[in-house]
Amino acid sequence: MSLRPFRDIKRKITKVIKVGDVKIGGNNPISVQSMTNTLTTDVKATINQINSIQKEGADLVRVSCPDEESTQALKEIIKNVEIPIIADIHFHYKRAIEAAKNGAKCLRINPGNIGDKKKIHDVLGAAKDNGCSIRIGVNAGSLEKDILEKYKEPCPEALVESALRNIKILEDQDFFNFKISVKSSDVFLSISAYRQLSKVTDYPLHLGITEAGSFVSGSIKSSIGLGTLLLEGIGDTIRISLSDDPVQEVKIGNEILKSLNLRNRGVKIISCPSCARQGFEVIKTVKILEEKLSHITTPITLSIIGCVVNGPGEAAFTDIGITGGGKGSNMLYLSGAQCEKVLSKDIISKVVHEVEKKASELNKK
Repeated sequence: MSLRPFRDIKRKITKVIKVGDVKIGGNNPISVQSMTNTLTTDVKATINQINSIQKEGADLVRVSCPDEESTQALKEIIKNVEIPIIADIHFHYKRAIEAAKNGAKCLRINPGNIGDKKKIHDVLGAAKDNGCSIRIGVNAGSLEKDILEKYKEPCPEALVESALRNIKILEDQDFFNFKISVKSSDVFLSISAYRQLSKVTDYPLHLGITEAGSFVSGSIKSSIGLGTLLLEGIGDTIRISLSDDPVQEVKIGNEILKSLNLRNRGVKIISCPSCARQGFEVIKTVKILEEKLSHITTPITLSIIGCVVNGPGEAAFTDIGITGGGKGSNMLYLSGAQCEKVLSKDIISKVVHEVEKKASELNKK
C-alpha cells in the first residue's frame, strides 16, 4: 500500500567490492555502518555494543585499533559477533597487518600515512591473503602536509587530490578491493568534494559528514549533506558521525535512506505533529510505538494521524493506519480500507498486534 516514489533516484553505478559478506557498490543496497566507542581491549563491552549496533540495523561496524592489544582483541571480538568488522588504522602499518590476520574484513587507512612502499606492500599483501578490503579515509582535518601547503586550507580540490594520490598507491600494487571517503565537518565542503570525486572515479564511495556534532545538530547536518548526495545518486555506504550512542547513528542513517526510498527496513511511521483537533495523544503514542515496534525488520508503512483532516488520505496509502475520531473513538485502517473503531486506550496494543500480524504474513510469502 506504500505510495510510489515521486521520482526514483538514479544511482551512479560503481565498482563492486566485498566487506565480508556485504557487497558495496554497483546496484547493491546502500549499507549503513557505525563505530564502537568502547575501549577495544574491553572485549565484553565492545561485543555488547557491536551487537546493539547490529540489532538497530547496521550492516558494518568499525572498531578502533590504536595499539597491538586492540588488534589482538579483535580475535575474540570477531568470534562473538555476526557482522563484518572494519579495523580503524591510522599510522602504524603493523596494526593493519595484525587486524587483517585477526579477522577484520576491511581496513580503514590512508596508504600515504603508512610510510614507504615496502610497508604499504606488506599491508596490501596481508589484506589480499586474508580477503580484507580497504577504505581510503581522506579527512579535511588530516590532509597531507604538501597538499595543505599547496591549497593553503582544506578545500574540495585538496580532498580529491589526496584521494586520487592514495588510489594510485593501491592501484600501483594491483590492489582494487577498496572504497573511498572524503569527509569534512563542513557540509558544503563535503558535498563539493564528493561530487568532484564521483566524476573522476568509479570506486564505491563511503559518505559521511565527519565530527557532525550532537544528536540533533549532527543528525541535521548529516541529513542535509548525505541526503543531497544520495538524491544525486552518489554514495554506496554511509556513516552518521554523532557525539552520541552509536546505535543512534544507525537509527538516523536508516531513516535517511528510508525517507529517500533507498532502504526498506522496519516500520516507516507517518505521523502528524498533533494539534487541538487530535482525538488521542499523537506524540506520546508515536514514541511508544517506535520503541515497541523496533524489533520489526519487515518493511511496513504505518500512519498515525490525530484527526480526520488528513488521516483517511494518509491511511489510504499505508499498510496500517489510525485516524483520530471524536469521544475517544478512532478508526483503524488496514490496506487502505476502514476496518474497525478503536478506543484511544487500546491504540498501542491494537497497532502492535496488527503490525506483528502483517510482518508475519509478509515473511511467509
